[in-house]
Amino acid sequence: QVQLVESGGGLVQAGDSLRLSCDASARTFSALAGGWFRQVPGNEREFVAAVRWDGATAYADSVKGRFAVSRDNSKSTLYLEMNNLQPDDTAVYYCNTNPPLRLWGPGTQVAVSS
Repeated sequence: QVQLVESGGGLVQAGDSLRLSCDASARTFSALAGGWFRQVPGNEREFVAAVRWDGATAYADSVKGRFAVSRDNSKSTLYLEMNNLQPDDTAVYYCNTNPPLRLWGPGTQVAVSS
C-alpha cells in the first residue's frame, strides 16, 4: 500500500516562507511526475506544482515565481519551497503523483495571516 505523508506546514505571516516535504513509499514516483495540490474547505482540490522525473517543473499561475518544487528520487521525496506566502495560500497541502494516481495522505495545514 503506497503511503504519502506530508509535513512542514504551519502558521506564518504574509511574506514568510515554508518548506513542505512529502515522504512516500519507495518507487512511488519512479518515472511519474510528483505533484503538490492544495484544498480549502468547501473548494475543489487544486493543482499547485509538479516536477517530472527529469527535473522539469510546472506551476499554477498563482504561485509562479514564489514556489519551487523539487524531488529526491533516491528518497522518493518531494519538496515544495514556498516564499512570499500570502493569505490566499492558506490551505491543506497534499502531494501525489501528477496526475493523482495514489490514495491521498493526510496533508499538512498551511495558514498565512495578513
